[in-house]
This record gives sequence, C-alpha cells and structure tokens, in this order.
Amino acid sequence: MDLTHDDVKKILEIVDSAEHLDELELVYGSLRLRIHRGAAPMPAASYEPAPVTARPSAKVLPESVARPSGKPEQALYPGDTPIRAPMLGTFYRSPAPGERPFVEVGQRVKIDDTVCLIEVMKLFSSIKAGVDGVVKHIHPPDGKVVELNEVLIVVTTRA
Repeated sequence: MDLTHDDVKKILEIVDSAEHLDELELVYGSLRLRIHRGAAPMPAASYEPAPVTARPSAKVLPESVARPSGKPEQALYPGDTPIRAPMLGTFYRSPAPGERPFVEVGQRVKIDDTVCLIEVMKLFSSIKAGVDGVVKHIHPPDGKVVELNEVLIVVTTRA
C-alpha cells in the first residue's frame, strides 16, 4: 500500500499542529520524509527505493508465549493477566520522582486503576490495570526503557 498525496498532506498537518515536535523522520516503503522545525536547514529530501532484503520465515507464537524483547518472561499461570507495554518508552512506577508508586506487589487493583506511566518524547501515558485482581509481579525497574508488548506488571485474578 502506497501513501497518497492526501496521506502525506494529513501527516504534515498533524506535525504542524504538534508544537512539541521539532523533528520527524518517516520511512514508509520507498518514501523517506524528513521534517525539521527550526533555523537549521536540512538536506533536501531524497526518494530512493528501499533495499529489498529476504527475511527468514518467522514462527508465529501465541501472544502469551511471544517474547518481543527477546527477554525471558516469568511463567504465567491460570488467572494471571500480564499488563503489557502499549508502546516503546520509559517505564515509571510513580507519578513523579520521590512520590509513592501507583501499585506495589500484593496490592489489590481495579480495572480502571492507573498502574504505571510510559513516557515517550516528554509525553506521559497512563497505563490502566485493565482487570480486577492483585499485583503479583512488577517486572521492569523504575526508569527502564521498555519495548512494545513487554510485560510490565502481572495481575492475578485468582482468589
């Protein structure tokens, strides 16, 4: 699927309205779009075909078994629900440095409780529990960069 002129125009409108963005590079297929806000001029944009490389066939694993980060996960038992990172970013256990963490191991949580924050480019996203239960594990240390789908917290729904 190729990007249309209207797609590129919409991307530019979004970037223009996002005042917190100073620079963006988008690579989509053979299109390379570089946007820089500020005084420093950028080299002219190039449109070169992306190299085609053969990829070995990948075995598709169920989400509960897949380990996108290449790191081993603790075993999940019936009733355990992993709360996964919805994006790549920095994991924070508390709303601000020096404040109490959102949750601790052994704490009961409700479906809409905030359990942590993920920060990407100075934008903080609250991560909700998504399930009622008790916090069983908190995997990454505070301030660690986490990958998409990495298990952050495990909540058990067993009594």
